[in-house]
Amino acid sequence: MSLARTIEKLAAKTRVSALGAWMARLVEAGTQGYPPETKRRLMILNMIAYLIVVTTLIYGLQQAFLDFDRYRPIVYINLAIVVLVAAVPLMHRFGSAAAALLILVTEYAALIAFVHYLGRESGLHIQYVAFSAGAFVVLGLARLWLIIPAITIALCLHLASWFLFPQSAAAIPAPQDVLDSLYTQAAITTFGIISAAVFYAFRLAENAKAETEALLRNILPDTIVERLKAKPAEHVADTFPEASILFADISGFVALARRLGASETVSLLNRLVTVFDDLAERHGVEKIKTIGDAYMVASGIPEPSPDFAHRLARMALAMQDAIEELRGETGHDITMRMGLATGPVMTGVIGRRKFSYDIWGDAVNLAARLETTSVPGRIHICPESHAKLAEHFEVEPRGAIEIKGLGPQSTWFLGAPRV
Repeated sequence: MSLARTIEKLAAKTRVSALGAWMARLVEAGTQGYPPETKRRLMILNMIAYLIVVTTLIYGLQQAFLDFDRYRPIVYINLAIVVLVAAVPLMHRFGSAAAALLILVTEYAALIAFVHYLGRESGLHIQYVAFSAGAFVVLGLARLWLIIPAITIALCLHLASWFLFPQSAAAIPAPQDVLDSLYTQAAITTFGIISAAVFYAFRLAENAKAETEALLRNILPDTIVERLKAKPAEHVADTFPEASILFADISGFVALARRLGASETVSLLNRLVTVFDDLAERHGVEKIKTIGDAYMVASGIPEPSPDFAHRLARMALAMQDAIEELRGETGHDITMRMGLATGPVMTGVIGRRKFSYDIWGDAVNLAARLETTSVPGRIHICPESHAKLAEHFEVEPRGAIEIKGLGPQSTWFLGAPRV
């Protein structure tokens, strides 16, 4: 490619970028300082205002070139609309409803003036119908006390235009082809505004639904979300004859946090939990929760799987590898104690606000106690887990230890997969 061609392409990209930045500034004009939802609505108002300015200028020029002497009042009204509506971004400084009210009042007055001059066969008064949908967009659903009067006024003006201004009373006699053209433009504008408003409403509803579902899927397993969607009033509670549970805890975390300070501690934990979450997804196990520096994960729930214990064992080993890698990168002396147990459990969704998917049972309690009696850098497993894993993983006998509520129990440390 020649140097001239390259320079030309770069110049074109620069022009496009500059145009985009200029348009963004126009759309955001006057919206600074408002909350995100309000700012979004005001940006839409700005775009509506710019559209009105452009189309009104076109209408005004059409009338001026068609017959300025005859349509002089129409041209002046169009110019007045352009001046007033162009001030919409400036109106945002007087409140979030000021610009919307300016547009509504301007259009109310202009439309009935147009029908006064051109008569009802111009069809311009049908644009009042668009206010039934447009009022919700420009004022926002929270302002029903303004929306209802706005729609009522639009309806009254529509009816008044029809009954007060028959074609015989038009102040400016216009040829039929001009009236037909005006009616067509009014119909297109009305259909366009109503369609845009309905699309906007459905788009907001779909976005809100998608955001809610994404949030739910970050909190709850996918299968639980589907059950709640299908039967929202039904309690979610299940019993599983076998599942594996893992507790992991950073050794000496309090001293480490005191040394690092709040900002670096949160950053370290966030990085660690993010890695663990990715590993949980990769190994097909279910994260249950984090409690401080402790991480709880389970396998075999909410969907049973024949290799649930193997999945969680591989997850635990991958977590240890991640800790080793992080220790090498940061220089912090980070190790984790882990406890892995297998047995029957119960699960369910609890709470109304800040609800969660949780798990209970003897195996959960055992996993927590195995973690507290483990050794930094090791994965402590119970007899049931040993029976499922010993054939496929290296295991090292820990011997019998006293476990609260169970008495002496033989336990093992989990090692690498067998070759």
